[in-house]
Amino acid sequence: MDFVVLLARVLFAAIFVASGIGHLTATAAMTGYAQYKGVPAAKLSVLASGVLMIVGAVSVVLGVWGDPGSLLLAVAIAPIPVLMHKFWNEEGEAKMNEQVQFNKTLSLVGGAIALFALFALVPDLGLTITGPLFSV
Repeated sequence: MDFVVLLARVLFAAIFVASGIGHLTATAAMTGYAQYKGVPAAKLSVLASGVLMIVGAVSVVLGVWGDPGSLLLAVAIAPIPVLMHKFWNEEGEAKMNEQVQFNKTLSLVGGAIALFALFALVPDLGLTITGPLFSV
């Protein structure tokens, strides 16, 4: 079962590693898009979210204090649905596409929070480097 949990952590974290690298290597393009979407402090937001995604994802995959790593992911992505996918401002196909993205991103926030609980509640999760940082 340890391997199944590790596989789930790797699959969950993969998108954040890729996205975080994208935030840090294509900062100008991502900043432009964030500005277009009306994100405040767009460049800082892009850089900060990129770092949070990478650090959180590596923490989750390696199991090095995976509980705060999961929270870093939640913090990095929680603002995205509201700031980037404002489906309520769109019409037609654009509204549908933004609503799908809103819902997908919101579900990733839920997954990160659930992973936090798993790390925090199961101290001997298996195939981790450290135990949880938080005790609940």
